[in-house]
Amino acid sequence: MSATTVARRADTGRPTSSLVPEGPAAGSLAGYLRHVLVVAKRSLIKTWRTPEALIDVTVQPIIFLAMFTYIFGGAIAPDGSQQQYLQFLLPGILGQTIAMAGIALGTNLNTDIEKGIFDRFRSLPIGRSVPLVGAVTADVARYITLCVVTMGAGYLMGFRVMTGPAQAFAAMGLCIAFALCFCWISVFIGMVARTSGSVQALGFLIVLPLSFGSNTFVPTATMPGWLQTFVNVNPISHLVSTVRALMLGGSYGTDLAWTLGWMAVLLVVFVPLALWGYRKRA
Repeated sequence: MSATTVARRADTGRPTSSLVPEGPAAGSLAGYLRHVLVVAKRSLIKTWRTPEALIDVTVQPIIFLAMFTYIFGGAIAPDGSQQQYLQFLLPGILGQTIAMAGIALGTNLNTDIEKGIFDRFRSLPIGRSVPLVGAVTADVARYITLCVVTMGAGYLMGFRVMTGPAQAFAAMGLCIAFALCFCWISVFIGMVARTSGSVQALGFLIVLPLSFGSNTFVPTATMPGWLQTFVNVNPISHLVSTVRALMLGGSYGTDLAWTLGWMAVLLVVFVPLALWGYRKRA
């Protein structure tokens, strides 16, 4: 019996206590990775069957780009040029929306817990962390979709990469890697919050101050001194600065180091917290 059949039976509620996975042993690294991919496939199938779940990575970036470029761009840009502001804005939107996209992950996990699906996973001979790691792995597809949609909409509006394709792909790859680290905050909230609605509320409570208290929409120099202190240590600010430098040109060594450092901190802090919350909840 394949691992896919095992996961399908977990979703349908059929008895699973006598099932033994085929192929690599459940306790081996190969077996662990195979189970992660099966759970990730399950998450992707759910997304495919509910395409409205992709609104935050398809429609939302376009709305932000159009709204800030055509409504606020003329007032924010130093010379009133909306086109110039779009060049400044798009890398920021890419960093902001990819951080916000992780909120849906915690909401979905919390919903699965409420439905009892994680109780079924516990009866399977898989690692305890497999459901969480599998769900995070599946989110890569959402982040790739967000990057493609944002860049496509930006090009239609007139945005142009000033460096080269390699730097542009490197910038999008960095955004996806950052999102895979940042989304563990949402996973942790999904494990400890009581309802899926509260997961979304708490997620936005964290992401919105980080997004707007950054250099996403305006240069840091235009902000009050006390706010600049926060912006200069904000992980989203360093991500956005790195993406801007990769796409538009400029030095990014320091910002890239800060971004990688923040990614390591997010993993070290929130992965254990998420697993702790999972053990307590599921």
